[in-house]
Amino acid sequence: MLLVKTRIAPSPVHGIGLFADQFIAAGTHTWRFVPEFDRAKTVEEFAALPPHIQDWLKHYAYLDYHVGQHILCVDDARFMNHSTNPTVRPDYALDRFGVDIAQRDIEIGEEITTDYRLIEKQIQL
Repeated sequence: MLLVKTRIAPSPVHGIGLFADQFIAAGTHTWRFVPEFDRAKTVEEFAALPPHIQDWLKHYAYLDYHVGQHILCVDDARFMNHSTNPTVRPDYALDRFGVDIAQRDIEIGEEITTDYRLIEKQIQL
């Protein structure tokens, strides 16, 4: 669940992106997995879903190799794009699902990005 105010908009990185709608200071926790809100599916649960739902989840969810589950952010966090110079990074020492932390100050209107390689086992960039 996003812990900061954001909005989605067209992204220069890819399609639609997630943008800060407030100033976010370096070190701020920006996202945390909340079981009552976000969704996690085991690899077996994912495989049991209809193919069209699997395709949708491949686009909006990610396979987190730290927990071995497909994670679906129910809010707009699912629109966070990849960057090799991300504005947030996950910290798995704080939570088994990771907590995203701002790596530097993020200005209002700036795109919030993460490095998918720190989370996903298999990605196509």
